[in-house]
Amino acid sequence: MNTQTLLNPKQRLHEYGLLMRIDKPIGILLLLWPTWWALWVAAEGFPDLLVFIVFTAGVFLMRSAGCVINDYADRNIDGQIERTKNRPLAQKRINPKEALLLFAGLALTAFILVLFMNTKTIAMSFIGVLLAGSYPFMKRFTHLPQLVLGIAFAWSIPMAFAAQTNSVPLVAWLLFIATICWTVAYDTMYAMVDREDDLKAGVKSTAILFAEHDKLIIGILQAATLLLLFTVGIYLGLSNLYYIGLLVAAGCAVYQQLLIKQRNKKKCFVAFLNNNWFGLAVFAGFFGHYLIQ
Repeated sequence: MNTQTLLNPKQRLHEYGLLMRIDKPIGILLLLWPTWWALWVAAEGFPDLLVFIVFTAGVFLMRSAGCVINDYADRNIDGQIERTKNRPLAQKRINPKEALLLFAGLALTAFILVLFMNTKTIAMSFIGVLLAGSYPFMKRFTHLPQLVLGIAFAWSIPMAFAAQTNSVPLVAWLLFIATICWTVAYDTMYAMVDREDDLKAGVKSTAILFAEHDKLIIGILQAATLLLLFTVGIYLGLSNLYYIGLLVAAGCAVYQQLLIKQRNKKKCFVAFLNNNWFGLAVFAGFFGHYLIQ
């Protein structure tokens, strides 16, 4: 008997929640921090309330949609990966059509929210949906799916500036590039957990591409992120509170390097999770600076 037919409505909703990773909010936080960096810089303090609500809700919706379409794309691969073998689609507890409908519903809800923003933001949102929808399939064609994810996550930055100021200045693109570097770094740590299984399944990643140079390249990407964020501080003339936040973020980066030193899977995953504190530290720096202005 098909497992899907045995689920009552409450169980089905639970499976949808697992598909959206509601039980694992780290992805929401990693997307939320750079979005809030951009909103606070664009507004030079607390952003317009409607913009703040739309973008914060949009982070939840689009990250959830990204997880759903990712599991749809990997439904025949996840069962071969230790970390992902129990996901709802891999275990056939829900069917692929349901997943596509859920993805469409989440993306449509996010788009409806964007309609409350200006024309420039609405136009840019189409690129955001395209990036979110295409990323999960990239691991079949390139060893750089983490780069595509970085662009997808960072796209919230020019959108946030467009919504708040109706423009996308140079500082937005500095934050955009910094977020790409940061995302590739932490998602490579994440990919290090699955490297052996991915090789067996024929899946590509930066962890496989970087091979024995993984730790070095992650370090270079972390340094580039911090340098770009430092440049943002100089460009904007930010106060010492911002640089204290950057110093804490730098400490997180050093700690992450220590964790991945032996390439232990559990410690690589802990290093990935620690990036929440990196993002929070940078946001705290921005928040603190604008709070005292």
